[in-house]
Amino acid sequence: MARALLSVSDKTGLPALARALADRGFELVSTGGTAKALAAAGLPVVGISDVTGFPEILDGRVKTLHPAVHGGILARRSRPDDIAAIEQHGIHPIDIVVVNLYPFVRAAANPDTPFDGLVEEIDIGGPSLVRAAAKNFRDVLVVVSPSDYEGVIEQLDRPGGPTAEFRLALARKAFGHTGEYDTAIAAELERVRMGDGGFERMAAADGLPGRLLLTTTRARDLRYGENPHQVAAWYRGADAGRFDVLQGKELSFTNLLDIDSAARIACEFDEPAAVVIKHTNPCGAATGATAAEAYVRARDADALSAFGGIVGVNRTIDIETAKAIASTFIEAVIAPGIEDEALAVLAAKKNLRVVVADLARAFARDARHLDIRSIFDGLLVEVRDVVSEARAVWPAPASADTGLRVVTRRQPTEDEWRGLNFAWRVCAHVKSNAVIFTTADRTLAVGAGQMSRVDAVKVAIMKASERGEGAGTGRPLAGSVAASDAFFPFRDGLDAVAAAGATAVVQPGGSMRDAEVIAAADEHGLAMVFTGRRHFRH
Repeated sequence: MARALLSVSDKTGLPALARALADRGFELVSTGGTAKALAAAGLPVVGISDVTGFPEILDGRVKTLHPAVHGGILARRSRPDDIAAIEQHGIHPIDIVVVNLYPFVRAAANPDTPFDGLVEEIDIGGPSLVRAAAKNFRDVLVVVSPSDYEGVIEQLDRPGGPTAEFRLALARKAFGHTGEYDTAIAAELERVRMGDGGFERMAAADGLPGRLLLTTTRARDLRYGENPHQVAAWYRGADAGRFDVLQGKELSFTNLLDIDSAARIACEFDEPAAVVIKHTNPCGAATGATAAEAYVRARDADALSAFGGIVGVNRTIDIETAKAIASTFIEAVIAPGIEDEALAVLAAKKNLRVVVADLARAFARDARHLDIRSIFDGLLVEVRDVVSEARAVWPAPASADTGLRVVTRRQPTEDEWRGLNFAWRVCAHVKSNAVIFTTADRTLAVGAGQMSRVDAVKVAIMKASERGEGAGTGRPLAGSVAASDAFFPFRDGLDAVAAAGATAVVQPGGSMRDAEVIAAADEHGLAMVFTGRRHFRH
């Protein structure tokens, strides 16, 4: 009689799987809570102690660690000596191992879990079972995820039984499962210190782990890297959120970089917002009463550059938004959702990549995520930049400690405050050195990635002049507000902003020549706000 061993923490779909196995002639062997769940479902089950002839001991710490179990899993069916050995000792082969591990990650995520409680969530027998079954995958099916239950039954029903490819795929997933589990334990133990009362879990003061342990899976092969001659792939973690490509050509390395940049800016706003990205910088960004209005205003902020861009929208794409996007040549669009009618409209653009992702999860504003980049033979790791100061009401109440300071004689008007807040959110996502000009709800000109702030202003002026803004006035950005991602080291950058026509500017402050820059702003009649916080993006 074929035998299946079931011992799971996540009991999703367990009774249905067990019943399907029993119907196909499998004897069910189980442990502890899993055995109780099977018995409660009316299924015949053999307790693990009946297999080993030894009781579970040490509060369940030892129950499956026994030759009667591991011999039955590891015996190679093609080796007569293996079969003779287990027969000599009365060991029954085990053909299927269904195991997922103690919920260590969930326990670790709860700051109230004491250290000793955390230790008890470290599974010992489970990983041993999984690794043994995965090692002997030619003869034993190893199942670590409820999502594979249906496929297992389908494979068991096929003539000749499960394919070698299916067995290997399950083994890969199993080793990944135990690898991620051990990685999580190792990372959590880095946070443990000896305190007055014994071992204690400590929160990292800087938010960075003492040891960075990454476990990712090759989730998607890409068309190519930054250039067509470079091979590239996308790797994602086991807990990665939704990212569905609904249509279009295969994604490239640069597509994904631009999609990420688009999503980051769109998610800065609570109101409907859209952005068009080229080479990780915004051609235009805007808010509006609807997603469609926001997109059109973002596109028209620099329609020439928007051609072939990447679009990010922070609302579900409806049919009006889809029609607006389809009226422009766009490479890709990312949004939290899309209506069926809207997808039908975009389907006419067969090469347009349409991506739906869990943007709120991916770009949460609590800086809990890490940004990681490779250099030399190592990694640079930083806590993700969050423009938290922009979440406060601008102007802030006098009692609020926001870091905002009006440093000029003139206070910003209500409209200027709104514009400065909008500009500051967008500017934080523009490559440094950056100076941008906006209204209260859309970009007018973006000076990105220049070697000096004066050059950044010149680029923005050039872009505005090309569109005929301020024709004949010499002030192509008259009435705008400006944002600089870092301080002006000299007054020349501020003079250039004033000459372009801006009436208010926001910057971090902190230069040795702040007084000189403030004096220049007063000379020009500008209102200027210091945030006390820089937002470089390299």
